[in-house]
Amino acid sequence: MFIAAAAIAVSASAQPRTTITANKAGDNIYVGVNGGAVTGFKNNFKNAGLIDKKNAFSAFTPEFGVRVGKNFTTVFGLALDANVYFNAHKKECVFHASKTFVQGLDVDLLGTANLMNLFAGYKGEPRFFEIIALGGFGWTHQFGVPAKINGINTKAGLDFALNLGEKKAWQVYVEPSVVYGLQGWIESVAVTDFKYDIHHAGFSLKAGVNYKFGTSNGTHNFAKEQLRDQAEIDALNAKINAAKAEADAAKADAAAKAAKIAELQKALNDCMNKPAPVVEKAKANLQPSVVFKQGKSVVERSQEANLEMIAKYMNNNKDAKIKISGYASPEGSKELNQKLSEKRAEACKNILVKKYKIAADRIQTEGLGATDKLFDEVEFNRVALFNDVTK
Repeated sequence: MFIAAAAIAVSASAQPRTTITANKAGDNIYVGVNGGAVTGFKNNFKNAGLIDKKNAFSAFTPEFGVRVGKNFTTVFGLALDANVYFNAHKKECVFHASKTFVQGLDVDLLGTANLMNLFAGYKGEPRFFEIIALGGFGWTHQFGVPAKINGINTKAGLDFALNLGEKKAWQVYVEPSVVYGLQGWIESVAVTDFKYDIHHAGFSLKAGVNYKFGTSNGTHNFAKEQLRDQAEIDALNAKINAAKAEADAAKADAAAKAAKIAELQKALNDCMNKPAPVVEKAKANLQPSVVFKQGKSVVERSQEANLEMIAKYMNNNKDAKIKISGYASPEGSKELNQKLSEKRAEACKNILVKKYKIAADRIQTEGLGATDKLFDEVEFNRVALFNDVTK
């Protein structure tokens, strides 16, 4: 525990500027298999007198294991190791002599520490070669004869690992380790406080391969956070502020244009709703006039005498030219009154030309639309007036 605390302190001081993406619950998990052999340093249970003395490393026991782990940081992690030991000698070596094919098994919970990342820092992806320390506690079981044995053990070792593949998702390693028994108890035997010692320690050498699952950052390992320096942040903020100012200016311009459009629309509505203009012209210098019925442009018989007086005036004054001005009373639309005033002037000219043989080029016509200013009586404003334009 003291060594782990010291390692954490060294890690914190060794890589203060390294920022790693968040490690979610399902990230940085790996699974693998391994195999090798284990042998005892000295005779197992030598003091119990079960077998003859043997030299250290005199007999290897094959082993096969499965490992599942998770790296919580670029340095520290946990792994669950399950190992099966096979009976190759049918004698005692590391384990008590057994007649079964499987001589023993153990399950260990191991802490792991990546020494390369601990002392040299993490560069954003795993190195090709790494050294990983591991150690922890576990439970062991031996299928011994004449009694089965359960025990608590501790394990410490090193992984010399290679990270392979384009994404470094595969890890191949060689692992030397020492497994040391702490305390055990023998089933069906009165001895219940059987303590392990150096005679019950073993040396293991095995090779394995791990596969690292994909993570939420899109890789199979820890990824370095993409940080921006303050100058870049300031430049981005300046661009954002400029864009906001431009948007505010565009918004103000749009509001001004909308106000102008509303003003013009109001002016147009006021103009459309304004009553038709009333025309006021100077009164005629020739007294006769022709009055029409409302909405009509046909000269009534009662008005032909006035046209006869105009014809007599033009016959007596051969150089005279006249202008006939047609009017309408204010009732009705502007367009209708304009057309009606024009037709009334033309109706008078046609009679003068056709009936009284006055030359057409001596007569001008104009329609002056609606008026209520010529006469006080509204119906008198439905009229055609005559002016001598040569005077």
